[in-house]
Amino acid sequence: DSSRPTEGAYAALLDFEDGAFASLTYSGYGRYDSDELMGWSGELGRAKDPAAYGAARKAIAGIESAAEEARAKNARNYGGGAYRAPAGDAPWHEHFGFIVVSCERGDLRPTPRGVEVFADAGRRSEALDKPGVPRAEVIDELCAAVFDGAPPPHDGAWGRATLEACLAILESARTGREIVLHHQVAMRQSQA
Repeated sequence: DSSRPTEGAYAALLDFEDGAFASLTYSGYGRYDSDELMGWSGELGRAKDPAAYGAARKAIAGIESAAEEARAKNARNYGGGAYRAPAGDAPWHEHFGFIVVSCERGDLRPTPRGVEVFADAGRRSEALDKPGVPRAEVIDELCAAVFDGAPPPHDGAWGRATLEACLAILESARTGREIVLHHQVAMRQSQA
């Protein structure tokens, strides 16, 4: 999008030493809404109106600079002047988009209502209870680190590994080459 001079989409293939791989695709241009693949459940677990197509693009249509766009976005975020808390609890799980995990004997697809299991003998849905507090594990990790001195699972080494993967996607796009990563680590197991 030439009117927004920054990265707005990517496609990447990551392969791992143990033979596993991940195929990632993202577009932030606000045209195709992948929540369609999640039964019209938005990222925060709330019903989404398919008739509201293009709302994100319309919201920024008259914005003329990156700074103005950032101010508008910050105003809508939690704590911003235009923020409006949603009414009531979300009916479903939060999600981060369409994900399929292919395993040796089947495939798994997380959904806002649970997990779809596609096995050799058939397909089934496994409902999962919604957490009492969305993303509570993030707060729990922080509290355990601060109050109990527990090493956080998402530590500095994990953050550096994540940043390295993001920068590798940009470098690969720029050079058209495979990028070998050197700072990858397993996430530290929680002590809880």
